[in-house]
Amino acid sequence: MIAIVDYGMGNLRSVQKGFEKAGLDARIVTAAKDVRDARGVVLPGVGAFAAAMENLDKNGLTDVILDEIAAGKPFLGICLGLQMLFEYSEEFKRVPGLALYKGKVVRFTGDMKVPHMGWNQLEFRKRPPLSDGIPEGSFFYFVHSYYVAPEDDSLVLTVTNYEGVEFVSSIAKDNVTAVQFHPEKSQRMGLKLLQNFGKTVG
Repeated sequence: MIAIVDYGMGNLRSVQKGFEKAGLDARIVTAAKDVRDARGVVLPGVGAFAAAMENLDKNGLTDVILDEIAAGKPFLGICLGLQMLFEYSEEFKRVPGLALYKGKVVRFTGDMKVPHMGWNQLEFRKRPPLSDGIPEGSFFYFVHSYYVAPEDDSLVLTVTNYEGVEFVSSIAKDNVTAVQFHPEKSQRMGLKLLQNFGKTVG
């Protein structure tokens, strides 16, 4: 069973339906015990970084997520679930994240339309098994105003160009993959990514 962590942020049912379409058993869970018992962990989320971190802490989920990642359990972060893996976000004020990786979360600046919303392409920087069957330049669905700026370039799985700004659209290291886009809304390629994650879960 894959645990989709419910901490009150985002449309979890659409994520669960995406996994169902991919032929995988994924359940929405709220308790730390259920996260521990799962064979894989998904941290989704849409909305404000500060509220997301507060809800994770309040529900006793912060430590268990970090513990399960450290134990080698397959982990997939989606949207906010990517951003929270870093040290802090510049949203409103400097808000601490899970600090699994060094780096910060920054806002798009300049004349472009924000949020970045709609279909955009991935450019791969490396090719772990999770990317199998996803061609270079594949389109995925995005909705976000902030993006991650990792200090360690080796984390970067894909980059995406939005109106002349190249940003990190996904990361991968060991048992952790996290994406800024929404695979559950990205049709065939999104389902392929979820299926690939399911293979890592076993």
